[in-house]
Amino acid sequence: MTADFETQLRAVSLRVTRPRLAVLAALRDHPHVDTDTVIALVRAEQPTVSHQAVYDVLRALTDAGLIRRIQPAGATARYESRVGDNHHHVVCRSCGAIADVECAVGGAPCLTASDDHGFVVDEAEVVYWGTCPGCAADRTAQ
Repeated sequence: MTADFETQLRAVSLRVTRPRLAVLAALRDHPHVDTDTVIALVRAEQPTVSHQAVYDVLRALTDAGLIRRIQPAGATARYESRVGDNHHHVVCRSCGAIADVECAVGGAPCLTASDDHGFVVDEAEVVYWGTCPGCAADRTAQ
């Protein structure tokens, strides 16, 4: 898998570094995590990596399109490595859990604006809000 990450980094003209590889691996294994969680995951493998290094890597990988930063209303920013497919998310109002949802209808950008005002639309962002199964079960048990 490291070879795949190295290929991805080189394809967008980024140097292959241990912190970049560690962030990509963390997001592959733990989608939809916040910055503090990414830092903890990276430091579990590389204890000497600084907070600033992880912030810099997240910004560089986001700018290069290798990872995606999402921030549902009222929530902290989260990161994921699934990019380029215009998928959406469902967010639990209780615990904040996030799951991927495939494209709503048709091909990307999934939805057709009723009036695009002359814009060339290339992406639609949809966030579904609700209660995850775990929180729903907790409410029922109470």
